[in-house]
Formats: sequence, structure tokens, C-alpha cells
Amino acid sequence: MCEVTGNPGLADTDNFAGSISGPSTGSSMDAPVSLVAEKSSLKPMLAVERLTLTHFRNYATLRLHCGAEPVVLTGPNGAGKTNLLEALSFLAPGRGLRRAKLTDIARRDLKDPDQDGAVIWGVAAHLTTPQGPVELGTGCNGEVTKGGRPRRIVHVDGETVSQQAALAEHVHIQWLTPQMDRLFLDGPQARRRFLDRLVFGFDPAHAGRVAAYEHALRERNRLFKAQGARADADWLSALEDTMASKGVAVAAARHEVLLRIKPACVDVHSHFPAAEVSLEGTLERWLEEMPALAAEDQYRSALAASRARDAETGRAAIGPHRSDLRVRHVGNGRMAEFCSTGEQKALLIRLVLAHVQTAARDWGRLPILLLDEVAAHLDETRRAALIEEIVALRIQAWLTGTDDALFEPFKHAAQFFRVNAGTVLA
Repeated sequence: MCEVTGNPGLADTDNFAGSISGPSTGSSMDAPVSLVAEKSSLKPMLAVERLTLTHFRNYATLRLHCGAEPVVLTGPNGAGKTNLLEALSFLAPGRGLRRAKLTDIARRDLKDPDQDGAVIWGVAAHLTTPQGPVELGTGCNGEVTKGGRPRRIVHVDGETVSQQAALAEHVHIQWLTPQMDRLFLDGPQARRRFLDRLVFGFDPAHAGRVAAYEHALRERNRLFKAQGARADADWLSALEDTMASKGVAVAAARHEVLLRIKPACVDVHSHFPAAEVSLEGTLERWLEEMPALAAEDQYRSALAASRARDAETGRAAIGPHRSDLRVRHVGNGRMAEFCSTGEQKALLIRLVLAHVQTAARDWGRLPILLLDEVAAHLDETRRAALIEEIVALRIQAWLTGTDDALFEPFKHAAQFFRVNAGTVLA
């Protein structure tokens, strides 16, 4: 059994999710479980081998050891399967696969009068990476920002780092969730986030560029809100200079990754539909017409010229924050938003697999895949094809489902854990 007792704390990375000690019952989790280690000497290049949680969602404390092979989590709805995937997603920059507020993550029934309402939760992991083992940790220890919001802390190998972007240097995590079934139907913001996670796998510095651009964009909008059209010109120029340099770099990185994965997206030798991908936006058009430095100058001038309009609307009308990922089903010629729900799901999986295949071929940076209830929504042929791809690519995928039978093709190539009411059994 993987649930153990512990004391929350963020003293060091290995102990980020709590001082884990105490008795356990059921199957021992003191040593890694590896169901296929004797069957193959091939190991994934990136894998979580230990996951530790404290006060995370419905987990009081948990320490889970596993091998580098794919992980299958089964159990009833509400048992905590998705919570485990969400914990893993916090090992990447951003707000996790649910995009939850930090205050919503801490275990809800935690009542500690000594903490006076402080937000405390932790996630820590020991990973095998191409560069060697690394310890990552993140969470909240009760500290707050100047604005009174909980502060998220990040540790790498026991050292506190100032930016979440540092996580992307060590791990790339990609996920598919039931909520993403509407990716092609909802607004472009979710599609940009999806594309940016693909970019992280090829270019870890992209996370820092996105963060810097978004910070400058927010500050410019805040300045307009406070001062209107009379906002300080020198301050605006400084912010717009950052937006121009970082924004063009963001657009260029997205474009480069789409060019890289396009061949794998249209490969017809797959059970998932071929897809044509493109990126629409003003900066993207400029980058096709001129060098990057000229595009920066063009964007800087456009921002200065649009100050009066942007002050009135409270937002910048041009920039990578307005770009959109466009996907077309090659087989039927329809744009993704006009395809059936099943076709949209298959297209989304195709994009993820194309990214992994390209990363394996060109870059050597393979992601960890988090697939929440994906198998249940595929027919038997595509379910088997997905599992075959995961095994062939030698990636660590974490999959959830309510029925063990859905993962029968994984029987001899994955680790199975049973999740129930915040406990995990091997």
C-alpha cells in the first residue's frame, strides 16, 4: 500500500512533499516495482521512479515507487486517479492539467489550528533523465506573495529556484484529459497552451520566454488601466521592447516546432488520422515575410501606434497571445472543429504522438505522457494502436481508467496499480 504517514514540510527536495515515515500495510512499496525489467534492457529516457505527495487533493501522504515502464492506474470514479496525474503535471511549468488555483489543491479536510488557514501541499519526485537522476519538488508551505496569494515554491536537487521555467530544463510532460476533448471547439487560448507544451519538449527556454512576454503584456495592460492614454511613455516603451523581443521569439519557436512535427502528422502509416497543422497570427505572417529582427521592429512600432486603442480596450490586439493553432483532418478535408467528437480525439492523439516521434528522432527529449481516461473513449483497434505506440517509443505514460480490461494489451508491458479513496495498491 502506498499511503504512509508524514509531516508536511519543504525543507529539501527529496522531502518536499513531507517527512515521510511510519507504518504501511498491504504490498510493500519500499522498492521500485518493475514488471518488465527482466523482459527488456531498454529503458525510457525520462521516467518518474518515485512520487511523494503531502496534503494533495484527497491524499494525506503518499510515497509511490515504480519502475520506468508505463503506469496504469485503475479504480472507481472519485478514487484519486486524476489527482495523481495532476500532481505529476505540477512537475512542469504552469498551473497543472486542471489549471487549478493553489488554494484549491490542498487536502480539503486538513484542519490544523496552528497553520491559521495557510495553504500547504507538496509534490516531489525522483526522476531518471538523459542527464542523470534529478530530484524535483514543488508546492506551497504557507508563504504568500505581496498581494496575499499563496506562493508556489520550486526545488531542483534540493535548491530553491526562482522561476517555474527551470522545471522545463529537466522534464517535459504532456497530457490529454477529457476536458481537452473540446480543444478544437473552445477559444484559441487552450490551443496555444497545448502548442506551448509541445514546444517545451524541444526548447526548454521557451517557458521563460512565454512567462516574460506574458508578464510584460500584463504590466502594459495594468498601466493602461491605471493611467489610460496618459500612461508613461518611457515605461510603455520598455514594456513594448520586451514584448517585441520575447513575442517574436515565442512565435518563431512555435513555428519551428510545427515545421518539425509536420512530417509525422501527415504520415499515413498510423491508425490515427493524418493532420495538417498551421499557426495563424500577425507575427507569424510577418516572420514569413521578413527576418526576425525586422519583425521585432515591426511589432514594436505596431504596439506604439496602437496605444490609444489598446488603452481603450484594455488589451493588446496584436501578439503571440492572439495566435491560433489550426488543424485539418487530411482524410476528409475538414477543419478539426467541424469533425466528429471521435475524429477530434483521434486528431489530438495524432498530434501528441507526432510530437513524441519527432522528439525521439531529432532531439532525444522524450516526454512523460499523462493520459486521463483516454483509453475508454477509443475503439478497440485504436486503443491497441495507442498502447503499441507507447511501448515502441519507450516512453513512460501514466494512464487512468475504471476497468482493467481496457488495458489488456499492456498486460506484459506496464505496471498496474489500484487506486481507491486516496490509497494505492500494487
